[in-house]
Amino acid sequence: MQKTRMIIVCLLISISTTTLAADKGNWQTLTLSEAQRSHILEEMRALLSGAQNILAALATDDMASVSKSARPLGLGMAHKAEDHLKSVLPKEFMQMGMSLHQDFDRIAADAESKKDPKLTLRQLSDAMTKCVACHDTYRISTIPASVQPAQVQQHNHHHH
Repeated sequence: MQKTRMIIVCLLISISTTTLAADKGNWQTLTLSEAQRSHILEEMRALLSGAQNILAALATDDMASVSKSARPLGLGMAHKAEDHLKSVLPKEFMQMGMSLHQDFDRIAADAESKKDPKLTLRQLSDAMTKCVACHDTYRISTIPASVQPAQVQQHNHHHH
């Protein structure tokens, strides 16, 4: 148990120092509508919250809760709204996102079948390197509503 907590602390320190050490000047700007931006941020918050829930479950070796927290973050989450974002997001961004969702499917499946907290920690750490890489690569800016084409504005009123 103590060893697991130490691994979690090291994981969190590693993530935060990697983020701080990143070169902050070379971001690629993604210009999105407010609705598209909101969708992406909502998904990111769900991924972050889910990762925190997985870490909390790992602290008590509760592998059933690990799986329960990871499962909704898998490819099922990805397919909810990515179709309308494919045309506006870079292919690399989409591939990284799909890969991350696959990681969470794997975490859920392995938590159920292998029940190995250290494996899950390694998997979560690997998955979160994609989060860090994405945040080091991309920044989101929004298109003012007055500038958005009517087609984009109309599409954004459709909620998922």
